Amino acid sequence: MSTTWLVVGLGNPGPGYSRNRHNIGYMVVEELASRHGVTFKNHKARALIAQTRLSVGGPRVVLAKPSVFMNLNGAPTAVLAKFFDVLPEHVLAIHDEIDIPFDTVKLKQGGSEGGHNGLRSISSVMGTKDYYRVRVGVGRPPGRGDAASHVLRDFSSTENKTLPFLIDAGADAVEVLIAEGLTAAQQKFQG
Repeated sequence: MSTTWLVVGLGNPGPGYSRNRHNIGYMVVEELASRHGVTFKNHKARALIAQTRLSVGGPRVVLAKPSVFMNLNGAPTAVLAKFFDVLPEHVLAIHDEIDIPFDTVKLKQGGSEGGHNGLRSISSVMGTKDYYRVRVGVGRPPGRGDAASHVLRDFSSTENKTLPFLIDAGADAVEVLIAEGLTAAQQKFQG
């Protein structure tokens, strides 16, 4: 097995979902691809992938956007991990998180999926919860609003003013985690 990393941005395919809160994972991997000058190509695993190195001499990184709906992300993730010989501890999922405030990034390894169907799918198909997560805060819906409807809505006009900074922070978190480890990334992004 190599030290290749698989960085999976979770989201839903198609233009109707592209600016939804649920698609923040896609947005972050798109930012990483843009930073490193690589483009996404179709892969037989039902995903769009781009390959790069985040630094000279650094490990190979496969950026992925599964081409299936959120609750089916596990199968493409597992197929890509097998195809590129990536160990579960080198899989990193970037996802929306309603339990942390908008404009906040947190990182963890393993643990609960917190009701997130994309994470549940990955854990189920891969047979482990022991992979990294970059949790990008999208906040809870106002009042007693429905969480599922909230994440399937586009960011508000107010949020859109800050969104580019949040996407940058998510991409920065991925780069620090891969280069320096979880503890260093948590210290930088979680105070």
